[in-house]
Amino acid sequence: MDCVSPILDVATRLWDCTAKRVVYIRDLEENLNSLESLTEELSNLSKDVRVSVEREEELQQSRRKHEVDGWLRAVEVMEAEVKEILQNGRQEIQQKCLGTCPKNCRSSYRLGKIVSRKIDAVTELKGKGHFDVVAHRLPCAPVDERPMGKTVGLDLMFEKVRRCLEDEQVRSIGLYGIGGVGKTTLLRKINNEYFGKSNDFDVVIWVVVSKPISIEKIQEVILKKLSTPEHNWKSSSKEEKTAEIFKLLKAKNFVILLDDMWERLDLLEVGIPDLSDQTKSRVVLTTRSERVCDEMEVHKRMRVECLTPDEAFSLFCDKVGENILNSHPDIKRLAKIVVEECKGLPLALIIMGRSMASRKTPREWEQAIQVLKSYPAKFSGMGDQLPSRVFRYGRSCISILKFSYDHLDNPIIKSCFLYCSLFPEDHEIWNEELIDLWIGEGFLNKFADIHKARNQGDEIIRSLKLACLLEGDVSEDTCKMHDVIRDMALWLSCESGEEKHKSFVLEHVELIEAYEIVKWKEAQRISLWHSNINEGLSLSPCFLNLQTLILRNSKMKSLPIGFFQFMPVIRVLDLSDNRNLVELPLEICRLESLEYLNLTRTIDRIKKLTKLRCLMLDYVVGLEVIPSDVISYYDEVGVLRAGVLAIPSWINITLVTVPLFKYISPPCLKVVELPLSTLKTLTVLKFDHCNDLERVKINMGLSRGHISNSNFHNLVKVFINGCRFLDLTWLIYAPSLEFLMVFNSQEMEEIIGSDEYGDSKIDQQNLSIFSRLVVLQLDNLPNLKSIYKRPLPFPSLKEIFLGRCPNLRKLPLNSNSATNTLKEITGHPTWWEQLEWEDDNLKRIFTPYFKTRRL
Repeated sequence: MDCVSPILDVATRLWDCTAKRVVYIRDLEENLNSLESLTEELSNLSKDVRVSVEREEELQQSRRKHEVDGWLRAVEVMEAEVKEILQNGRQEIQQKCLGTCPKNCRSSYRLGKIVSRKIDAVTELKGKGHFDVVAHRLPCAPVDERPMGKTVGLDLMFEKVRRCLEDEQVRSIGLYGIGGVGKTTLLRKINNEYFGKSNDFDVVIWVVVSKPISIEKIQEVILKKLSTPEHNWKSSSKEEKTAEIFKLLKAKNFVILLDDMWERLDLLEVGIPDLSDQTKSRVVLTTRSERVCDEMEVHKRMRVECLTPDEAFSLFCDKVGENILNSHPDIKRLAKIVVEECKGLPLALIIMGRSMASRKTPREWEQAIQVLKSYPAKFSGMGDQLPSRVFRYGRSCISILKFSYDHLDNPIIKSCFLYCSLFPEDHEIWNEELIDLWIGEGFLNKFADIHKARNQGDEIIRSLKLACLLEGDVSEDTCKMHDVIRDMALWLSCESGEEKHKSFVLEHVELIEAYEIVKWKEAQRISLWHSNINEGLSLSPCFLNLQTLILRNSKMKSLPIGFFQFMPVIRVLDLSDNRNLVELPLEICRLESLEYLNLTRTIDRIKKLTKLRCLMLDYVVGLEVIPSDVISYYDEVGVLRAGVLAIPSWINITLVTVPLFKYISPPCLKVVELPLSTLKTLTVLKFDHCNDLERVKINMGLSRGHISNSNFHNLVKVFINGCRFLDLTWLIYAPSLEFLMVFNSQEMEEIIGSDEYGDSKIDQQNLSIFSRLVVLQLDNLPNLKSIYKRPLPFPSLKEIFLGRCPNLRKLPLNSNSATNTLKEITGHPTWWEQLEWEDDNLKRIFTPYFKTRRL
């Protein structure tokens, strides 16, 4: 027995060793399947982490953690190793004798052992891929460069301000001067050329103050610049924001640039520390009034003067252009006369210069000078009729602005220009919003086609920008009125000429009482911003001439009963951003002449509005029912927006007889039906945060057959955010589409796919997909794999923006795509490098257009 025991021990050890080796061979196929499954889970986790990282990097101004970056790289290496192992494993299994026994036991054993260890490694790596934080937030750039063109006559003043800023005893500076003299331009120059090149300050914050002062608005600007997460302060009280700003700024060398101040601002109430406690911090402000400099107790006040004659002539010539000035020997002499009338005021010189830029003959210049010189006499005769806000600019400035207005091409452009004064001072106006209002007003009625009307609206905004009557680059989507020009436009709209007392604009009136409303009985347009009408009024005002009512950003819960009872000709009703409003008076249903209704971020009930051409229902939280008789005739609809509909029902947009939104079960919005027959004039379509929306169904009605004979000819812009579409193949019915923006749609796999519409229809009918597309923006579509299966010519395409689309590996481009139009392709560098191309030459063609998205 003594000799048997060692033998059994050896035998046991040999069996254990052999059994373990046999397991590697026996379970090889099962382990390969497990390894493949685990690696797929790891890859999916890696994609999720990568999407989170890229979102943080692109949108939140963050940089990925080294730990996360290392893990993502390790996953890439692991995926490559596993791919090779799986390939070898499949070959090993295929070589089994009789399908069961390995041909080479040693090779199968070695491979089985590698697979087993790799399963452990993948499992371990997967366990490390759960990160609470994937990126560190980067500090904002200390200075945000402000847009600024060429300046004339500011160098000397800039140098004076620079010397003051370098004087440690001067910690606050007030720049004052008349409107249009160039105070804001000087402040931009200081921001860009002094603080932008200085390393002495931690942060430079630009705030447009305007009137009336809003402490909380100023606080929000400062907190955003200080990179404070919005959720930390959005719901905080003013006092809590003050404390947070004070704590953050106290530890910094800061600069606060306060533009367009009209009255004293308590800096401590905002949270800005006392400058006497700060060693290097500075405050610079601009204002029209030296009194404000006194009230702010600035250490140094500096008057911004008008330009010298030589500087004025230089600025004027720059705006007129050398071609005009040199078109006749007399024109330069006449130009000097015009410059004299401008009295050195930069705004007047710029506007007058642009106005004269199309006059090529001496006779045209002489006529303009004659008209220009006649205005002061007219204004002198008005005596006290000129309000103080206009009179303070001087009659020469008023003459210039009136001349520029009078010489606009036609009455339509003049009406469109004056309409901009209905917006608050320094308000940034979206072009699209402005054009919708113009359409509702009937300014662009000569166009039966809303698409053509919208194009005309764009052209009017462009011409007003070129005339310097609106601010903003011609290519920008927004515009703004200089406050001097707005004051002039308000005077023309409200207090002079044929329009006298026809428009009323009020801002920040806490409570409007009956005696005020009675004054508006002759008004054609009433614009109320951040103002509240007494809800308990029993008055039923009679507005027989009222065409426009804009009531935005009020705190009212309801409107006075009877308020809408006598508005027989009202065309435009804008009740947007009244978040507290819970109901509308029943008489609103009788406004049968209404053509524009905006309930964005407002309420839940409208009925029987028979002439609507523009309907906005964005962010209508709590909307439950819009009955089928809401709109009796809706064939002329031009703008339809329905976004963020937080509603427990299915929306079916049928519009055939024409109920707008018809609610039936099931309990969530899944399908939207678009009838071709009644939406032929639709130009803009938006689905915003319709979180359960899965499908758009095209109702062909009686229009069967060739797609090109029955489509949305006028649809130019489609915006989709937060929906569950798998594809957007229905866009083949939008041959005029110019802008396509799709964001945050997790399920989307294709843009133009191969579903019910079928490739066969596209191929057989030779449809030109995206032939007018100008801008394509796709962001956060993690499952998107294809825009279209084949290359497209894209003859109009200018911009492609692609962010967070990790599975989009190929673009529908070839050497003939966007050959003369493309300006840029914007995306993440990692995504760009992973793109697949037909050949290297194609990649070389498009690489010069690629730009990394800036943080």
